[in-house]
Amino acid sequence: MSTPSTTHALSTRTTTAAGIVAAALALQLAAPALRAQSKTIPGDTVRMTATVEAIDHQRRVLTIKDTKGNYHEMEVPASVQRFDSIKVGDKLNATYYDNIILRVKAPGEKDVNTGASATVPTPGSRPSGTVSKQRTITATIVAIDQAVPSISFKGPNGWAYSSKVEDKDALKKVKVGDKVDITWTEAMLVSFEPVK
Repeated sequence: MSTPSTTHALSTRTTTAAGIVAAALALQLAAPALRAQSKTIPGDTVRMTATVEAIDHQRRVLTIKDTKGNYHEMEVPASVQRFDSIKVGDKLNATYYDNIILRVKAPGEKDVNTGASATVPTPGSRPSGTVSKQRTITATIVAIDQAVPSISFKGPNGWAYSSKVEDKDALKKVKVGDKVDITWTEAMLVSFEPVK
């Protein structure tokens, strides 16, 4: 389950993650011996607390209010069990985590474009569980600009990203046409506390 703001945070993090990928790529490429190795970039852990203000049972949508007083709608997938046990006034606790693994591919290695997601409920009378997704793509370096310095990638389904790179020398270690496998993993743990 994720709120629109959290969903937006997830997509924003994915975009931000691509920037981290470019920066991490520069770090990884700084040492030629690392070309065949993977690099893990730990992401942020974000915690959110909100209160359930309204419930639309037919659409399975919660209106929640965060600690800053902002209201958000939260779609609850049909796979989430015990939806009917949520009450107005319940406290929602959510923890979001992401990370990225990247690897410069060897020449001739097959491209990848995979994704998977899972919802795992936590046993108990209250709705809680973990929602996770993982995506791996092969992206191609399509431009390197030493003047900025920056690097640009293109991947499957129209994915494209350009980013500044801190280490100008790292860009000398790669060339246009090199391929990189990028794996994003996101997970959110959600639980509800009853009205007190």
